[in-house]
Amino acid sequence: MQVIVRDNNVEQAHRVLKKKLQREGVLREVKMKRFFEKPSEKRVREKAESLRRTRKFQRKKREKAGY
Repeated sequence: MQVIVRDNNVEQAHRVLKKKLQREGVLREVKMKRFFEKPSEKRVREKAESLRRTRKFQRKKREKAGY
């Protein structure tokens, strides 16, 4: 990942980098890997995330259809 620093404005570049990392999910992944996660907990979490994504997609689809 790359961020261009313009006019020696490091603070702005840092904010842009943090936003890009957050959008890609890197920060969340690093936070998750800080501690060991049991395989059963991982399955439950991934299933919940999948369900959340599916519901979000269906909600967007209904909004687009005009419901």
